[in-house]
Amino acid sequence: MGRPALPLLAARALRDFGDSFVAVLLPVYLIGRGLTPFEVGVVSTVSLLGSAALTLGVGFVGARFGTRRLLIAASCLMTATGLAFAGIEGYWPLLLIAFAGTVNPSAGSASVFASLEQAALAAVADAQGRTRLFANYSLVGSLASALGALAAAAPDLAGASGIDRTTAIDAMFVVYALLGVAGGFLYSRLPVHAHAGVPLRQAALGPSRGIVVRLAALFSLDSFAGGFVVQSLLALWLFERFGLSLAEAGAFFFWSGLLSAASFPIAARLAGRIGLVNTMVWTHIPASAALMLAAIVPSLPVAMALLLLRAFLSQMDVPTRSSYVMAVVTEAERPAAASFTAVPRSLASAISPAIAGALFAAALPALPLLLCGGLKILYDLLLLRQFRHVRPPEER
Repeated sequence: MGRPALPLLAARALRDFGDSFVAVLLPVYLIGRGLTPFEVGVVSTVSLLGSAALTLGVGFVGARFGTRRLLIAASCLMTATGLAFAGIEGYWPLLLIAFAGTVNPSAGSASVFASLEQAALAAVADAQGRTRLFANYSLVGSLASALGALAAAAPDLAGASGIDRTTAIDAMFVVYALLGVAGGFLYSRLPVHAHAGVPLRQAALGPSRGIVVRLAALFSLDSFAGGFVVQSLLALWLFERFGLSLAEAGAFFFWSGLLSAASFPIAARLAGRIGLVNTMVWTHIPASAALMLAAIVPSLPVAMALLLLRAFLSQMDVPTRSSYVMAVVTEAERPAAASFTAVPRSLASAISPAIAGALFAAALPALPLLLCGGLKILYDLLLLRQFRHVRPPEER
């Protein structure tokens, strides 16, 4: 992987650990503050909108200031967000913090950190090792997310020991803030980015603009679909549909994370055999079918089995997608390409949680899962049609 990648991988692990337990705790935290399921969806939407706005800004200034400096600044924002959630109540203040901060209802998949880290990783990898490095990057994050999901049970364990549950949840947000401090230290170990100081006109998209625009449009459809089942809303569905406790939900997301982690090395090997686009499509479609089936089966064990199958298959496109975007653009365009494919995704995924919250409130809890699966299958078919002949350098 190379020494330059190690601080990025370690920081990703800390960040995803925090994002994961926060994503599970967020609906419990918000409902405990008196919010309705619809308002929980609105908070998720506002959070994703804020991430999109921040990521867009980073896309414009990333080459001028360098990824290292911006990652340190994002870590400071993560610390401030955790402290604010631990100390502030009220619907409107929570909306403001959700928009301006880094709390992520999708457990790290839509974040200003992600686009910056991807550009930094691509700068230290060659064409042959790029997909493997992105797979290791995703593997580390998924393992950390699995442990974070287990940590979400801490408030219940604290309650069994006589500690007030609300106080314990607030303490978890303080832990989230401390993880931001640790992440900032790790990012400070990165070398100054090679493109720091480049004028903005040179940092914008150039010859690859058409490809990036088409990819961004397709990724937006995928993210709009995924927003119906962000981790916080899937946790809410499990709480309401099957009456799971925090500890049971945490255990489920732990095993989901482990299965996702196991899939990343397989995705890298599979991409070497059948190509990046084929790997993205032909693992994604059965994952979406499993999600749709889980929405309608009456049995908890069967639903869990289907959701775990989805967890194993659905994330194989994460390292392959990141590797593909970095491969089909020039090196100077990578920070902008990472941001400009991430921003429409974040905006699209920000719309659907509020819709899902409204469907929960209307006693239609299965519909978000069905919409998610159906739209994702449509995305996969469109991606295959438009990009099966656009090959990265290692596949030519």
